Amino acid sequence: MNRFKSSALKILKDSGKPLHYKEITRLALEAGILETNGNTPESSMNAQLITDVNKNGVHSDFIKTAPATLNINPNKPKKKETVSTKKKKEILEKIGSGFIGKGGEHYVTSELLFRGYNASIMSVDIGMDIIATKNNKLFSLQVKTSNLLSGNSYVFDMRKVSLERDYAGNVFYVFVMIHEDQTKSAVILTANKIEELIHSNAIKNIQTHGRFRVVLKIRDEKIYIGTLDNPIDYYWDNWSIIK
Repeated sequence: MNRFKSSALKILKDSGKPLHYKEITRLALEAGILETNGNTPESSMNAQLITDVNKNGVHSDFIKTAPATLNINPNKPKKKETVSTKKKKEILEKIGSGFIGKGGEHYVTSELLFRGYNASIMSVDIGMDIIATKNNKLFSLQVKTSNLLSGNSYVFDMRKVSLERDYAGNVFYVFVMIHEDQTKSAVILTANKIEELIHSNAIKNIQTHGRFRVVLKIRDEKIYIGTLDNPIDYYWDNWSIIK
């Protein structure tokens, strides 16, 4: 949990009542439990908490009780006991990569449908996995899926030929990460961003195999591509990029 959310939880628990996000920020700073170098900590606090509420819904640690006012979510479902990590790995090892890849495509299709896109998985492999439309615009999406691997990273290989073809509409590349607890999230990159990352060597050129390699790393709730010198938080679960 990041520092804004963890400090907000403590302040709300201690107060026992709903508080305006500015009051939460002030109390957290005064208590010394929130450290930030930014000039607008109130805005950052509000953005973090509202994003958590909107993204996680009933599973969020917070609820809005009034405009700009939040409290601890008393109805957050308790986590169920999950299968052990070792057991999960055994299960995943038995599942072929084709099933995992297809599962990633269905995950992306579902996310698009919930956001008002008309999306469908291509029945024939022509380089793009999903075709979607919204507001009379056409989008082509290639989807790659990875489990968490050793080194605490997610690794995706892309064929170079898939970047050389001309595809219909605006083109996007979606990298689906299956986390250790089996939840999923995605990094959505435009074709131009892919080219930029290749040129900066954040995406590696595997010359002997005719592929590019994308390595994603999550550290302290921030996401990086290639190395920790390349943060790409803006592209993490930002489905509004597809436009």
